[in-house]
Amino acid sequence: MLKLGFLASHAGSNVQAIVEACRTGGLDAEPCVVVSNNSRSGALKKARAQGIATYHLSERTHPGALDEIILATMRQHGVEVVCLAGYMKSLGLRMLATYGGRILNVHPSLLPKYGGQGMYGLGVHEAVLAGGERESGATVHLVVGAYDEGQVLAQERVPVLSGDTPANLQARVLAVEHRIYAATLARVARGEIDLG
Repeated sequence: MLKLGFLASHAGSNVQAIVEACRTGGLDAEPCVVVSNNSRSGALKKARAQGIATYHLSERTHPGALDEIILATMRQHGVEVVCLAGYMKSLGLRMLATYGGRILNVHPSLLPKYGGQGMYGLGVHEAVLAGGERESGATVHLVVGAYDEGQVLAQERVPVLSGDTPANLQARVLAVEHRIYAATLARVARGEIDLG
């Protein structure tokens, strides 16, 4: 069974969707630990409610040693694949080196469009609408040192509708994120995607 660790900063809806997929049998994996840099994050609350180990780890709690403590926490829980779920911090060099090729993220656009530093949350959907795009979507990709530049593992398109606002486009894309993130992890667990 694939052992998953999560890094999240806010609501944790992608964490919840993946945990539900594990609990209902759609994903043969064990959610082992959720780490957040935000002590009040919904991700921590949702994980605690499911009996999953949680940690608040940030530069405030571990100044100058955050990379090392996150890595130690993932190792302590036997994590094999790390899932970023709205994690608003860049990863340190030790995490990237140790888990390189085994860190996944979901992004609310069709990368490489509308990715990179500063492209998150409603800002992505505002940019999609301002760009006059006819479609947007969600992308699951590997995490590398640069934002949103890792290998794409899965994408699903979402049409941009007449009269869309950033908020309602975001809601439709988020529903797709929940589905394709869990589905991509299921393919990893079945050996259909080899992370090495």
